Amino acid sequence: MNILDRTNEAARMAYIGMDVHKDSIALARAPSGRAEPEYLGEIPNTPAAVAKLAKTLGAGGAPNRFCYEAGPCGYVLHRQLRELEHDCLVVAPPLRLRVKTDRRDALELARLFRAGLLEPVWVPDAEHEAVRSLCRCRTDFKVHQHQQRQQLNSFVLLKGHPWPSGKSRWTQAHYQWLEALKFEQDLDRRTCDEYLTAVRQATQRVADLDARLQELLPDWTLAPLVADLRALRGIDWLAAMMLAAELGDLRRFEAPPQLMAYLGMTPGENSSGARRRQGGITKAGNAHARRLLVEAAWCYRFPARITVHLERKARDASPQARDIAWKAQRRLCGKFRRLALKGKNPKAVCVAVGRELAGFVWDIARHSVNPAATA
Repeated sequence: MNILDRTNEAARMAYIGMDVHKDSIALARAPSGRAEPEYLGEIPNTPAAVAKLAKTLGAGGAPNRFCYEAGPCGYVLHRQLRELEHDCLVVAPPLRLRVKTDRRDALELARLFRAGLLEPVWVPDAEHEAVRSLCRCRTDFKVHQHQQRQQLNSFVLLKGHPWPSGKSRWTQAHYQWLEALKFEQDLDRRTCDEYLTAVRQATQRVADLDARLQELLPDWTLAPLVADLRALRGIDWLAAMMLAAELGDLRRFEAPPQLMAYLGMTPGENSSGARRRQGGITKAGNAHARRLLVEAAWCYRFPARITVHLERKARDASPQARDIAWKAQRRLCGKFRRLALKGKNPKAVCVAVGRELAGFVWDIARHSVNPAATA
């Protein structure tokens, strides 16, 4: 195709904004140029209706570009339009108007799409999305396990049976103590047994998911990246796998600050005129990956050193990853200590260290041998 053909095609291009819901899709079309977008109406959110729409809009031979916001409906529509050989972007939600309707949303998407003001999000392939969903399922079950344990602890304390302070919970001795408790009412013993059964079931679910994830890891395309991330202090195979599943292809971030902003770990700002006011982190990005990094940052409160455990974790990592992990230890352990000595809130210290840890994750991923990225 020569330059003239491409110019004519761009002039005939139409930009389709889609406001996607579970049962319906509201459509608006913005032609090239400055003409006002037109509302096309709604269609059912079914594969047959989407295929018919794509065929109808492409009947005149003019190319169409589709876009819709990332949301609970996932990437099914994106993959279907790609299979039908149509260009489709999943974009970050734009700022909303005060008056919100499906019609206004579709028109606004089409207008911003034509102007190039929408930011596309990274769309994982089906395998990667399945692994990420399993990792998030494990996180949900871990939260459920914590809730069940807390309910059991609250019940036995309510009945006058506190577990001695300083002793670890959920060990074999703790379970035996729970089973041997005596209550004045038989119904209280039954209640304790029900809570105890729920705790054991939740714990077994988490263990089964851990085993399943560990079984999937060797054949996963991002297994080399997971092995390299394990060289970092505070990140073992499970955290590394969940980070890789959440972050995906890190090549789309040109520099670490972009990754930090994506994770919502950069400070918010509300400045005007000569006044400059910075607040807490924005929390505008991926909450799952942000939580993993903040939890890992807690391990940097100790002095930097190479332990037997760290050596064992990093035995499959590349030499570059080992070097980066050691640089991360020296920098982040020192940063944690300096901020702690200044009297900073420990939670704020962990967030600050976790933000810089994200930069080292980016650096390791940049040097990692990733089959998915080189394909």
